[in-house]
Amino acid sequence: MISFDNTEIAFKSKSNAQLSKAYWLFKIISFPSIVKIGKLLMPISLKLHLPIKELIKSTIFGQFCGGESVGECTPTIEKLGEFGVGTILDYSVEGQNSFEQVEHTVQEIIQTIERGAEDPFIPFAVFKVTGIADFSLLEKVSSDKPLSDEEKLEYMEVGQRINRICKRAYECNLPIFIDAEESWIQKAIDEIAFEMMLQYNKNQAIVYNTLQMYRWDRLDFLKSCFEIAEHHEIVYGVKLVRGAYMEKERLRAVKEGYPTPIQLDKLATDTDFNEALDFIVENHHRFALCAGTHNEESSIYLTKLMDKFNIDPSNNRFYFAQLLGMSDHISFNLSHDKYNVAKYVPYGPVKEVLPYLLRRADENTSVAGQTGRELSLIQREKKRRKIKR
Repeated sequence: MISFDNTEIAFKSKSNAQLSKAYWLFKIISFPSIVKIGKLLMPISLKLHLPIKELIKSTIFGQFCGGESVGECTPTIEKLGEFGVGTILDYSVEGQNSFEQVEHTVQEIIQTIERGAEDPFIPFAVFKVTGIADFSLLEKVSSDKPLSDEEKLEYMEVGQRINRICKRAYECNLPIFIDAEESWIQKAIDEIAFEMMLQYNKNQAIVYNTLQMYRWDRLDFLKSCFEIAEHHEIVYGVKLVRGAYMEKERLRAVKEGYPTPIQLDKLATDTDFNEALDFIVENHHRFALCAGTHNEESSIYLTKLMDKFNIDPSNNRFYFAQLLGMSDHISFNLSHDKYNVAKYVPYGPVKEVLPYLLRRADENTSVAGQTGRELSLIQREKKRRKIKR
């Protein structure tokens, strides 16, 4: 059985200096008060053009991002690839609304697809629909409210942009993830993802939809997707995650007075995540899966399921994924045992990627045991290297 305790494998790609740097970064962000102050000061400092960009680049940006451009990500792509870990280039710029900004985002996404088509170390591309569509429009479509003629035209243009992206992915034979977002716009995203699958997933999964299993309705949704995929004889691509908007979801539900879409507790989320893995593997003739998880138990559970159903670890319908800068003990040990695994590698200008970085800092502060686990593994590896010398 695979083990995630081998720190030599987990940190083989890191020098002693890089390991120490990661240790101090996780140590700092383990203090909520420091993260809170940083969240206030960093955006203000960048807005005032204070000289902190290089400090951010050499610390939190360097830990969790590949660079400011696709070209700057090349050393990260090559270093991960050296150890059998793929790269998913993620243009992580948010809140761009003008036509010029949206078109630039579309071109960036297409650039990541074309970069991936020529690089065996890049197995997927990814995008968020809100990067190329107005949030309020997606909300209106998801709530089934009638659109004005102008909104119908705008939504048609959104569909055309997404089709351009997915068509290019199909032409380049590079699968692409459509990320999940807030529940009140997700219905539109689910429908768009399925429309793209009907066009491009006849023989293999090119387009993947993302399911956030901290929602209590997603397991039933997955089963309905299977029925539809069977009927249309397509391969349904699924990226399975726990979720990223829990507090926002709960607050909105209270404010608007509707039942929360979020599971009652973490155990329910973990249970549904693993039951979804069960369902997908049992019906793997109709699915392709990327398990996007930092959870050791779920990762081990999937390896056991694959073994039970005689699915080879190298089968390209099954991938594991983690974020760059986190859970290297999972990523590199899986790769060492010949499983398909990739890291999400965000990139973009420091100022524009800051919201993503602040979420990572929040996540490592708030997720129970995440920072402690990272720190303990790094400490163990530092000690092992010291003894070895």
